[in-house]
Amino acid sequence: MKIISTNIAKPKTITWKGKEVPTGLYKFSVDGGISLGNEDVLHDHVMDRRYHGGIDKACYLYSSDHYEYWKQLYPDLEMPWGMFGENLSVEGLQEKEVNIGDTYKIGDVLVQVTQPRQPCFKLQFRFDDNNIVRRFIDSGFSGVYVRVLKKGRVKPGDTMQLVDKKQSLSIHEVYRLLYANEFDPKVKVAVNDPFIAESCKRDLLKRWGDQLAVNE
Repeated sequence: MKIISTNIAKPKTITWKGKEVPTGLYKFSVDGGISLGNEDVLHDHVMDRRYHGGIDKACYLYSSDHYEYWKQLYPDLEMPWGMFGENLSVEGLQEKEVNIGDTYKIGDVLVQVTQPRQPCFKLQFRFDDNNIVRRFIDSGFSGVYVRVLKKGRVKPGDTMQLVDKKQSLSIHEVYRLLYANEFDPKVKVAVNDPFIAESCKRDLLKRWGDQLAVNE
Protein backbone atom coordinates (compact mmCIF):
# COMPACT_ATOMS: atom_id res chain seq x y z
CA MET A 1 0.00 0.00 0.00
CA LYS A 2 1.16 3.51 -0.73
CA ILE A 3 0.18 7.00 0.42
CA ILE A 4 -1.22 8.94 -2.53
CA SER A 5 -2.19 12.11 -0.71
CA THR A 6 -1.93 13.63 2.78
CA ASN A 7 -4.86 15.87 3.69
CA ILE A 8 -5.97 18.34 6.35
CA ALA A 9 -8.91 20.74 6.67
CA LYS A 10 -9.68 24.34 7.39
CA PRO A 11 -12.85 24.95 9.43
CA LYS A 12 -16.01 25.41 7.38
CA THR A 13 -19.51 26.23 8.52
CA ILE A 14 -22.58 24.59 7.00
CA THR A 15 -26.27 25.21 7.71
CA TRP A 16 -28.16 22.19 8.96
CA LYS A 17 -31.83 22.39 9.96
CA GLY A 18 -31.55 26.12 10.50
CA LYS A 19 -28.40 25.89 12.61
CA GLU A 20 -24.82 26.73 11.75
CA VAL A 21 -22.62 23.66 12.18
CA PRO A 22 -18.80 23.75 11.99
CA THR A 23 -17.06 20.92 10.18
CA GLY A 24 -13.56 19.71 9.35
CA LEU A 25 -14.78 17.45 6.54
CA TYR A 26 -13.48 19.66 3.74
CA LYS A 27 -9.92 18.32 3.47
CA PHE A 28 -7.30 19.45 0.97
CA SER A 29 -3.97 17.93 -0.09
CA VAL A 30 -0.74 18.97 1.61
CA ASP A 31 2.25 18.20 -0.61
CA GLY A 32 4.82 18.24 2.18
CA GLY A 33 3.04 15.64 4.29
CA ILE A 34 1.34 15.73 7.68
CA SER A 35 2.32 14.98 11.27
CA LEU A 36 0.31 12.42 13.21
CA GLY A 37 -0.10 12.91 16.95
CA ASN A 38 -1.67 10.68 19.59
CA GLU A 39 -5.12 12.25 19.30
CA ASP A 40 -5.21 14.00 15.93
CA VAL A 41 -3.27 15.27 12.93
CA LEU A 42 -1.22 18.41 13.50
CA HIS A 43 -2.80 21.50 11.92
CA ASP A 44 -5.95 19.59 11.00
CA HIS A 45 -9.24 20.88 12.42
CA VAL A 46 -11.42 18.40 14.30
CA MET A 47 -14.61 20.30 15.06
CA ASP A 48 -16.71 17.68 16.86
CA ARG A 49 -14.65 15.50 19.17
CA ARG A 50 -17.65 13.43 20.17
CA TYR A 51 -17.25 11.59 16.87
CA HIS A 52 -13.81 12.46 15.48
CA GLY A 53 -10.29 12.61 16.79
CA GLY A 54 -9.11 11.22 20.11
CA ILE A 55 -6.86 8.28 20.84
CA ASP A 56 -8.97 5.70 18.96
CA LYS A 57 -9.63 7.95 15.95
CA ALA A 58 -6.43 9.91 15.65
CA CYS A 59 -6.24 9.54 11.87
CA TYR A 60 -8.64 8.47 9.11
CA LEU A 61 -7.51 6.51 6.03
CA TYR A 62 -9.50 5.99 2.83
CA SER A 63 -8.61 3.96 -0.22
CA SER A 64 -7.78 5.89 -3.37
CA ASP A 65 -8.91 2.75 -5.22
CA HIS A 66 -12.53 3.49 -4.24
CA TYR A 67 -12.59 6.89 -5.92
CA GLU A 68 -13.36 5.35 -9.31
CA TYR A 69 -16.52 3.77 -7.88
CA TRP A 70 -17.71 7.16 -6.64
CA LYS A 71 -16.77 8.95 -9.85
CA GLN A 72 -19.06 6.54 -11.69
CA LEU A 73 -21.92 7.54 -9.38
CA TYR A 74 -21.11 11.27 -9.46
CA PRO A 75 -19.55 11.90 -12.89
CA ASP A 76 -20.13 15.66 -12.78
CA LEU A 77 -18.72 16.17 -9.29
CA GLU A 78 -15.16 17.30 -8.73
CA MET A 79 -13.54 14.75 -6.45
CA PRO A 80 -10.16 15.82 -5.06
CA TRP A 81 -8.19 13.69 -2.60
CA GLY A 82 -9.65 14.14 0.88
CA MET A 83 -13.21 14.12 -0.49
CA PHE A 84 -14.31 11.68 2.22
CA GLY A 85 -12.62 13.57 5.02
CA GLU A 86 -9.63 11.26 5.07
CA ASN A 87 -6.22 12.40 6.29
CA LEU A 88 -4.49 9.74 4.21
CA SER A 89 -5.59 8.64 0.74
CA VAL A 90 -4.07 5.18 0.38
CA GLU A 91 -3.52 3.13 -2.76
CA GLY A 92 -4.26 -0.58 -2.26
CA LEU A 93 -6.19 -0.24 1.00
CA GLN A 94 -9.00 -2.82 1.13
CA GLU A 95 -11.35 -3.09 4.10
CA LYS A 96 -11.70 -6.86 3.70
CA GLU A 97 -7.95 -7.32 4.15
CA VAL A 98 -7.44 -5.04 7.15
CA ASN A 99 -8.28 -6.41 10.61
CA ILE A 100 -9.01 -4.73 13.91
CA GLY A 101 -5.72 -4.42 15.79
CA ASP A 102 -3.47 -4.72 12.73
CA THR A 103 -0.36 -2.57 13.09
CA TYR A 104 1.27 -0.71 10.19
CA LYS A 105 4.35 1.42 9.70
CA ILE A 106 3.77 4.50 7.54
CA GLY A 107 6.73 6.83 7.12
CA ASP A 108 7.94 7.60 10.65
CA VAL A 109 4.64 6.56 12.19
CA LEU A 110 3.30 3.35 13.74
CA VAL A 111 -0.50 3.01 13.67
CA GLN A 112 -3.02 0.41 14.80
CA VAL A 113 -6.42 -0.21 13.19
CA THR A 114 -9.39 0.49 15.48
CA GLN A 115 -12.66 0.67 13.54
CA PRO A 116 -14.48 1.51 10.29
CA ARG A 117 -15.76 5.02 9.71
CA GLN A 118 -19.46 5.53 10.35
CA PRO A 119 -20.71 8.29 8.04
CA CYS A 120 -22.59 11.32 9.33
CA PHE A 121 -25.03 13.74 7.69
CA LYS A 122 -22.27 16.22 6.79
CA LEU A 123 -21.28 14.07 3.81
CA GLN A 124 -24.45 15.20 2.04
CA PHE A 125 -23.06 18.72 1.87
CA ARG A 126 -19.79 17.54 0.37
CA PHE A 127 -21.66 15.56 -2.30
CA ASP A 128 -24.76 17.74 -2.58
CA ASP A 129 -26.82 14.57 -2.24
CA ASN A 130 -29.20 13.63 0.57
CA ASN A 131 -28.71 9.95 -0.25
CA ILE A 132 -24.92 9.85 0.11
CA VAL A 133 -24.91 8.48 3.67
CA ARG A 134 -27.00 5.49 2.61
CA ARG A 135 -24.86 5.03 -0.47
CA PHE A 136 -21.70 5.21 1.62
CA ILE A 137 -23.02 2.52 3.98
CA ASP A 138 -24.18 0.29 1.13
CA SER A 139 -20.84 0.58 -0.69
CA GLY A 140 -18.96 -1.22 2.08
CA PHE A 141 -16.10 1.24 1.52
CA SER A 142 -15.87 2.58 5.04
CA GLY A 143 -12.23 3.51 5.26
CA VAL A 144 -10.21 2.90 8.41
CA TYR A 145 -9.62 4.74 11.67
CA VAL A 146 -6.33 4.19 13.50
CA ARG A 147 -4.71 4.99 16.81
CA VAL A 148 -1.15 6.29 16.69
CA LEU A 149 1.34 4.12 18.59
CA LYS A 150 4.36 6.15 17.48
CA LYS A 151 4.02 9.78 16.44
CA GLY A 152 5.73 11.10 13.35
CA ARG A 153 5.41 12.39 9.83
CA VAL A 154 3.76 10.85 6.77
CA LYS A 155 4.23 12.16 3.24
CA PRO A 156 2.94 11.22 -0.21
CA GLY A 157 4.85 8.27 -1.62
CA ASP A 158 5.41 6.62 1.76
CA THR A 159 4.53 2.93 1.91
CA MET A 160 2.15 1.39 4.42
CA GLN A 161 3.85 -1.76 5.68
CA LEU A 162 2.19 -4.43 7.82
CA VAL A 163 4.05 -4.96 11.10
CA ASP A 164 1.63 -7.14 13.07
CA LYS A 165 -1.41 -9.06 11.77
CA LYS A 166 -4.22 -9.92 14.20
CA GLN A 167 -6.52 -12.92 13.82
CA SER A 168 -9.55 -10.71 14.34
CA LEU A 169 -12.56 -9.46 12.39
CA SER A 170 -11.84 -7.37 9.33
CA ILE A 171 -12.90 -3.75 9.05
CA HIS A 172 -15.44 -4.86 6.44
CA GLU A 173 -16.96 -7.43 8.82
CA VAL A 174 -17.28 -4.93 11.66
CA TYR A 175 -18.83 -2.39 9.30
CA ARG A 176 -21.39 -4.97 8.22
CA LEU A 177 -22.24 -5.75 11.85
CA LEU A 178 -22.91 -2.08 12.58
CA TYR A 179 -25.58 -1.86 9.86
CA ALA A 180 -26.86 -5.43 9.51
CA ASN A 181 -30.60 -6.10 9.63
CA GLU A 182 -30.21 -9.35 11.54
CA PHE A 183 -28.09 -10.32 14.54
CA ASP A 184 -24.80 -12.08 13.81
CA PRO A 185 -22.94 -13.98 16.58
CA LYS A 186 -19.74 -12.27 15.40
CA VAL A 187 -20.95 -9.20 17.30
CA LYS A 188 -19.74 -10.94 20.46
CA VAL A 189 -16.30 -11.36 18.92
CA ALA A 190 -16.21 -7.69 17.95
CA VAL A 191 -17.22 -6.24 21.32
CA ASN A 192 -14.70 -8.44 23.12
CA ASP A 193 -11.80 -7.48 20.87
CA PRO A 194 -9.25 -5.64 23.05
CA PHE A 195 -8.17 -3.43 20.14
CA ILE A 196 -11.54 -2.19 18.86
CA ALA A 197 -12.33 1.49 19.45
CA GLU A 198 -14.49 2.13 22.50
CA SER A 199 -16.96 4.20 20.49
CA CYS A 200 -17.43 1.37 17.99
CA LYS A 201 -17.90 -1.11 20.81
CA ARG A 202 -20.57 1.15 22.35
CA ASP A 203 -22.41 1.43 19.03
CA LEU A 204 -22.41 -2.33 18.58
CA LEU A 205 -23.73 -2.84 22.11
CA LYS A 206 -26.37 -0.16 21.60
CA ARG A 207 -27.54 -1.91 18.44
CA TRP A 208 -27.19 -5.54 19.52
CA GLY A 209 -26.92 -5.57 23.31
CA ASP A 210 -30.35 -7.15 23.85
CA GLN A 211 -29.58 -9.88 21.32
CA LEU A 212 -26.24 -10.57 22.97
CA ALA A 213 -27.96 -11.06 26.31
CA VAL A 214 -30.48 -13.47 24.79
CA ASN A 215 -27.74 -15.47 23.08
CA GLU A 216 -25.48 -15.78 26.13
